[in-house]
Amino acid sequence: MVMMSTYSRAVSRSAIALILTVVVLAPAVEGQGARTLSYGMPEDVGMSAAVLTGALGVYEEAIERGELVGAVVLVARMGRIVLHEALGWRDKEQGLPMERNTLFRMASNTKPLVSTGIATLVEQGKLEYTDLVRAHIPEWDNYRAGFITIGQLLSHSSGLRISSLFLQPLGEAPTLQKEAARFGNVGASVPPGETYSYSNPGYNTLAALVEIGSGQLLEEYLQATVYGPLGMADSYNHQAGHKLNGKLDRMGAVYYGRGSNGEWEPGGTPGGPVAYPFARGSGGMISTAWDYAVFCQMFLNGGIYDGIRIIEPRTVELMTSPKIQTPGGGSYGYGWGITDDTYGHGGSDGTNAWVDPERGIIGLVFTQTPRGRVSLDRFRQLVNLSIEER
Repeated sequence: MVMMSTYSRAVSRSAIALILTVVVLAPAVEGQGARTLSYGMPEDVGMSAAVLTGALGVYEEAIERGELVGAVVLVARMGRIVLHEALGWRDKEQGLPMERNTLFRMASNTKPLVSTGIATLVEQGKLEYTDLVRAHIPEWDNYRAGFITIGQLLSHSSGLRISSLFLQPLGEAPTLQKEAARFGNVGASVPPGETYSYSNPGYNTLAALVEIGSGQLLEEYLQATVYGPLGMADSYNHQAGHKLNGKLDRMGAVYYGRGSNGEWEPGGTPGGPVAYPFARGSGGMISTAWDYAVFCQMFLNGGIYDGIRIIEPRTVELMTSPKIQTPGGGSYGYGWGITDDTYGHGGSDGTNAWVDPERGIIGLVFTQTPRGRVSLDRFRQLVNLSIEER
């Protein structure tokens, strides 16, 4: 019979305890890092229903005052959706109410998707953030554009100062890659990497790099790597003639301005004459509040959702950490604007989304009244005040 020493027995008991602890805690830890969205009550996640009702009132009252035509508002904490309401109209002239599954023109909210496409290609070893663009687009191999990197395009620090989405007029038989190649002859107006200047051409170039690195068209690649795996069944990258799988009737009109009578007048919808004949990276995404919330929750989870990993946690950290200062005291990462450890993005057609890792919150306010004067900051303040846990 072999006798165990007191030390050996202690080590054995500790090892067993450690194993049991890991077995017991592993599901909880995994759940904390990979929450999926589901509906719940505010009190389930330490929030006040009354204060959230007050937050929603910011937009209800704005619609009543005629400052907005309609909105979809969504707030989730710790994976539980505690607010998801449709307000006002998606097409007031036709008497169509806003609905929770209304499709929105996302405009620059497209950029985090494009940056995610780039990130997946970096993880696959097909691109690097430090790559010079000229290594992939030969037309950029000159003294004007030759020292611009992919990372600088992502952070809007490339030195590009081209004001239009693409150079006008478009070339013959235009494609995204052909039009992005034309930017190379213009190049940077200031030294790359030193200053921030929001650049739509920079993100259209990034979208072209997604196509070059993947060998697929932009929407095909995002569908294969992001939309499909995340179940974002209502997300597309619009181009002329795109039918959105027969969902055009769920689109709302965009209200860019008021008429002589002071009423908001409807603007274009997908399929209209302003659309480009190819998907682009500066904008053009079509989506719903639910789909985009899933995308944001994936980031909050550290790159995983419902057991499917889209990007690695270190990539999420890289993309959402400051790369360059922006006017007003914030900063920009790779595809996300950052303020006080909260990251997010807005779109010029009236959509806004943010992710707050410290509080475990994602918030979305989607409108199609881009010039409506409503305080998103006030809404976010009330959402934060609704947290009762201290």
